[in-house]
Amino acid sequence: MANTVDVTDSTFDAVVLASDTPVLVDFWAPWCGPCRMVGPVLEEIAGERDDVRVVKVNVDENPKIAGKYRITSIPAMKLFKGGEEVHEIIGAMPKASIENELQPHLA
Repeated sequence: MANTVDVTDSTFDAVVLASDTPVLVDFWAPWCGPCRMVGPVLEEIAGERDDVRVVKVNVDENPKIAGKYRITSIPAMKLFKGGEEVHEIIGAMPKASIENELQPHLA
């Protein structure tokens, strides 16, 4: 898992909200089966695209940021641009579906 970066309650603002590049945040937990399924897909996307940065937030270890963004179901992915949340994807899905969800916001 070299293409994504782990983000914490204390680093979220600097890494995500202050980023000049759009950031896709994967809210996940190690015990979540669908999260483990979507993890490698997000790694691929992170390695192939330079128009979006992919980061991961472990909701068990970072309850403050998970609460702030109302994460009630995982996996949950939120796309941020210019410090603002612009799109949300809930649940595991194939790579093509994730990219289709992101494309209108990255074009």
